[in-house]
Amino acid sequence: MRLATIATPNGHRVVAHVGDFYVDLHATDPGLPVCMKNLLAASTTVRQAAKEATAHPHAVKYAVDSVKLLPPVPNPSKILCVGLNYRDHAIEGGKAIPTEPVIFGKYPNALVAHGDNIVLPTVSQKVDYEAELVIVIGKRAKHVPNDATAFDYVGGYTVGHDVSARDWQFRGEEKQWMIGKDFDTFAPVGPVIVTADEGLDPHNLQIQLRLNGATMQNSSTKEFIFGVPAMLAFITQVYTLLPGDLIFTGTPPGVGISRKPTPVLLKAGDVVEVEIAGIGILRNPVIAE
Repeated sequence: MRLATIATPNGHRVVAHVGDFYVDLHATDPGLPVCMKNLLAASTTVRQAAKEATAHPHAVKYAVDSVKLLPPVPNPSKILCVGLNYRDHAIEGGKAIPTEPVIFGKYPNALVAHGDNIVLPTVSQKVDYEAELVIVIGKRAKHVPNDATAFDYVGGYTVGHDVSARDWQFRGEEKQWMIGKDFDTFAPVGPVIVTADEGLDPHNLQIQLRLNGATMQNSSTKEFIFGVPAMLAFITQVYTLLPGDLIFTGTPPGVGISRKPTPVLLKAGDVVEVEIAGIGILRNPVIAE
């Protein structure tokens, strides 16, 4: 399924994207969960009922262009990010290939939806873009093995944008990775989650970022240094992951700060699109604070 979360007169609702409509799953079948996290964590029987609801003759539908999208998981308990996870990006920056995943995090204040504004803070003059595949956790995960069973913990995949204030991220000798990545609106996600049972191969997806229509990043998740099992195995040594948790998996080359001879940084009036094959396009305008 292709799942999203929308605002309705009855509150937030998890919906399935079918053609030109979103099907309100709970309104169609009151036995189904209202929220994304509960649907991701539900039994196989419940998820099958959700699929059946999308084809119900009296399904409650909203036209795609009539709804306000929210982040697919509006309230994740954790937003974790893997830095420097593409071979071609590491080469671009002249950095050694890491021997283990580099982890940082974002807070919920950074989370925004498809169509929402990315707000440039007045205290930063070097805001950059990063296209990312995002793993959405489907069930409680701790000490996950680094093998194919790791995929049992994946609920699905979505599109993310790791917006980064480079002048804060690399500020001073101490650096400020967390703050540089965590300004308000610096984690656009969406528009949909493609559930893991759709058979998407997270290690073979074209990933692109366009800035005002010009392609700035264009690579493939084949370039991952650490695949999904390795990322989950490393992270769950420390964190207990819960349904709906988000893991940004790194960005390919072409980021603005690395462009020669002149860096390309975000400015008010820009429109950024991140596209991942098989999932969709995450589009966000850029405005000044």
